[in-house]
Amino acid sequence: MSKTKVLGVLGGMGPAATLDFLTKVQAYTPAKTDQDHLRVLVDINPQVPDRNDVFAKPGPVLAEMALGLRNSGAQVLAIACNTAHAYGDLVSRASGLPLIDMISTAATAARDTGAKRAGVLGTKQAIKLYREYIAAQGMSLVTLPSDQQEAFMALLYRIKGGDTGPEARAAMAELAQGLVAEGAEAIIAGCTEVPLVLAKDDVRKPLLDAGDLLARRCVNVCLGLEPAPTVDA
Repeated sequence: MSKTKVLGVLGGMGPAATLDFLTKVQAYTPAKTDQDHLRVLVDINPQVPDRNDVFAKPGPVLAEMALGLRNSGAQVLAIACNTAHAYGDLVSRASGLPLIDMISTAATAARDTGAKRAGVLGTKQAIKLYREYIAAQGMSLVTLPSDQQEAFMALLYRIKGGDTGPEARAAMAELAQGLVAEGAEAIIAGCTEVPLVLAKDDVRKPLLDAGDLLARRCVNVCLGLEPAPTVDA
């Protein structure tokens, strides 16, 4: 596979979610030998400022990571964090490399289910991004009531702290069903920690793992099965 593109991954947000994403990239790569797999360069940087803190400034750190990956040989980039896509344009401009966008990939997949109303389990910043892309696909966005959104954020930080046990799983499933109760016809796991505790069988509607969808698309782009995104000047 000498003609395949080298994938650069901005990760560490959080580390467990990044490892889950890399496992999916490996699983989706058609390979019979080591040499058939993609070359993947990964910057697992848990020191990226909190993307959910309005006073933090993760953009410059993400741009520096992207530039480092490019200088190490990456030819196309992915960000293993939904919320960090708020800085996707900065990452692409700083590195001069195409970024395979997780948000647009998941929104397109939601449309392809035939759903007219898509629910998102994600941070407030990620939901802002999804709102735009879901509207562009002709769908309406379903979000959690404010108290349940706060409960989601508290649960998110528990998962980041390593709590993936039965209570965390039950709590996430309840939040997903809350979106269904609000009218969602498909659910997007719009935070890379969500699939660590939520499975498709936990939800009565189609559950779309944004990280899983991104992994599949990264493999396709790197193998030349679909074109890489363009880089805005």
